[in-house]
Amino acid sequence: MPSVRVRRFSCGMTLSIAAAAAVAQTDTAYPVKPVRVVVGFTPGSATDVTARIFAQRLSESFGVPVAVENVPGVAGTLGGARVAKAAPDGYTLYYGANGAMTIAPTLLGKIGFDPNADFAPIGLLLTMPSILAVNKYLPVKSVQELVALARKHPGQLAYASPGAGTPQHIGGELMKLTAKLDITHVPYKGAVFTDVIGGRVAMTLQNVAAILPTVREGRLRALAVTSLKRSPNLPDLPTLSESGFPGFEAISWFGLLAPARTPAAITSKLYQEAIKVMEQSETRTRFTQLSLDIAGTPGTEFADVIRRDIEKWAKLIKQAGITAGE
Repeated sequence: MPSVRVRRFSCGMTLSIAAAAAVAQTDTAYPVKPVRVVVGFTPGSATDVTARIFAQRLSESFGVPVAVENVPGVAGTLGGARVAKAAPDGYTLYYGANGAMTIAPTLLGKIGFDPNADFAPIGLLLTMPSILAVNKYLPVKSVQELVALARKHPGQLAYASPGAGTPQHIGGELMKLTAKLDITHVPYKGAVFTDVIGGRVAMTLQNVAAILPTVREGRLRALAVTSLKRSPNLPDLPTLSESGFPGFEAISWFGLLAPARTPAAITSKLYQEAIKVMEQSETRTRFTQLSLDIAGTPGTEFADVIRRDIEKWAKLIKQAGITAGE
């Protein structure tokens, strides 16, 4: 009888080793078929545009098709929910934006996934500050002058954002609380500056890619960027942190994530290839043209960014009393 147990144990060990070897070989060979990158927003959005640039370069690097699939809805979270439930094999990935990953959980409540538990973060790829800009009729040329004007006329000034719950809306509320300003939020659907350009709304917070052409044309006056440090693409524009809001940061970011339990060999290979892609001169030039800053933050640090941002924005949303329908 003991010899039978030994034979069974040996057979089990052999099968386990063979299975492990097969998994390792699969991970090493990855990818052997097309990869799908899910985007939670519509074609033409900033998330979609940057995802397509990245996917094209990654496809060239991997030698297999890397296709973007748009799954818009519920502030970008529908796409995240789909990836969270996908097979953890590296063939379905999520190109996540911070609005869906770190603002929506508090603002919307149930979103179909847990940002901290349902993903294996691969890397934070890009960051994009917003610009605080005013119409050219407003008699201010600095953040300090804008704050002084708002305090002199409480409740009379308003700021436009591309929508309730966007990073720009949340950034505007952070600015209001930090400086104790009485200004009104005016949400729009997307990057619409007409009312600001025409002088009907005093100021706006918009992502730099959307607003910079209008600023360069002289139709809006840029006062500051919302990143903690000056953007390498806009070195002459001061930060809000420099302009009387120490530590202020309210940026947009884009990162690559896989479903939780995706093998580390696959996520590691994805990160290595992603960094190669982001370091290519053609890629850097393309993103610089769009006023995006390349991050290249690895998965473990990216996970910390997600966790910290969720805590930061949850505190602000509750303190400011922001609701999804605002």
